[in-house]
Amino acid sequence: MTSAALIVVSGVGHFSVGRLGGSLSASELNIGKDRKEATLDGAVDILLVGSDSRTDAQGNPLSEEELARLNAGVSDGEINTDTIMVIRVPADGSRATAASIPRDTYVHDDEYGNMKINGVYAAYAGAKREELKARGMADGAALEQQVARAGQEGLIDAVSNLTGVQVDHFAQVGLLGFALLTDAVGGVDVCLNEAVNEPLSGANFPAGQQTLNGAQALSFVRQRHDLPRGDLDRIVRQQAYMASLVQKILSAGTLTNPAKLRELSNAAGRSVTLDQGWDIVGFAQQMSGLAGGNVEFTTIPVTSVNGTGDYGESIVTVDIQQVHTFMEDVVSPQHATGQGAGDAPQDQQGDPGAGLSEAVRGVELYMLNAGQSAGLAAAVGGHLTEQGADVANVSNAVPGVYSFSQVVAFNPSDPAAVELAQALGGLPITANEGLEPTSLIVVVAEDYAGPRSDSAAHQPSEDETVGTPGEDFGAAEVGPVINAGGDGPRCVN
Repeated sequence: MTSAALIVVSGVGHFSVGRLGGSLSASELNIGKDRKEATLDGAVDILLVGSDSRTDAQGNPLSEEELARLNAGVSDGEINTDTIMVIRVPADGSRATAASIPRDTYVHDDEYGNMKINGVYAAYAGAKREELKARGMADGAALEQQVARAGQEGLIDAVSNLTGVQVDHFAQVGLLGFALLTDAVGGVDVCLNEAVNEPLSGANFPAGQQTLNGAQALSFVRQRHDLPRGDLDRIVRQQAYMASLVQKILSAGTLTNPAKLRELSNAAGRSVTLDQGWDIVGFAQQMSGLAGGNVEFTTIPVTSVNGTGDYGESIVTVDIQQVHTFMEDVVSPQHATGQGAGDAPQDQQGDPGAGLSEAVRGVELYMLNAGQSAGLAAAVGGHLTEQGADVANVSNAVPGVYSFSQVVAFNPSDPAAVELAQALGGLPITANEGLEPTSLIVVVAEDYAGPRSDSAAHQPSEDETVGTPGEDFGAAEVGPVINAGGDGPRCVN
């Protein structure tokens, strides 16, 4: 839950980073070593997890006094990752976007089948615990480290499959960490649209702006009952809260106060777990110029918030390709300059009003997807349709026939083929004498970098959705984009 604060603490200055680098608890996980096929996608991607663990980062149980203060109660022993975020930081360190994944997002896991994403960690960790105990391994730190690593690896794979992002680093914060980091900055301002009194979470607050201490803040962000949109409103609360926390950490009063920095590093040392391969000092240097206005909190797109799982449970459904496109847009150059998510650069799009010539509009186009990205041919075909082309059919290519993007024509010198190839980013043209002169084939594969229609690419399909969507399929709204800049906290439910 305070994981977003970690990224800021890491980048605020060498003083704090020097302390954090030596004090943060290290997971057995070493992503850089374990995942040699890292994707160079122009961003550092950090999986940030808030768990309901009743231990600190070193595995020590929280005291009864601490549990009572946090209104945490007694756990059943199973760790749930109820807050999951992917923070994408472009290579230049100019901004950071934290994309929340709803805890009830329904995903398919090759090992355990269909399940909510917040249960993936527990499934892999529990299986590893049973395996180690069956082999005679005794309880203790060594066992717990291997159990945690199994849970972390399972969750990383699930998040990577869902988002299309290659996770570079992992950070985990438990319940205690949220309270400690909050108190370390002297409390954080929030604003509520309405007064709340919900005993399960301990949330009892008036309407309007107020400053919360660590224990109060934990209740504020944990409440999900009695909210208009349940867990989705809880996510918005978490984002609004963390935006205020980021703003306070980046403020001059915090950064120039050695005592505050010492408290932050001490709090992180007891509550934050990082993967072993993270060069936190190098990361701090990369982000040294980060400002609050360049830190955004958002949520992945969903297709339904009241779907039904395989066993009748309430779930959130998603369209995988839609989520992949969304995450790609987060680090695109136009995202930094304020263009809408999904807008392609001008040199790819050309002049949208110009359309295509009569020569291209007079032929039938057949779109073939020869890549692994679902919906790519439909997205490119949608763009061509918007330009006035006649797209007769969209389908998948026969495996092994095409290995790269191209325009296939009866005559490669056909003006329509030449214009179409140029309009799609300069695709090569190949010949097929069996093709009708009035038809062209457009093949798109993984190398395709030309224009596409976001409306077509983002069109969800029930057939490709894990679980059964609810009646709001295709019309679900998850919440606003929240910025860590501004003059005060955003008012939320």
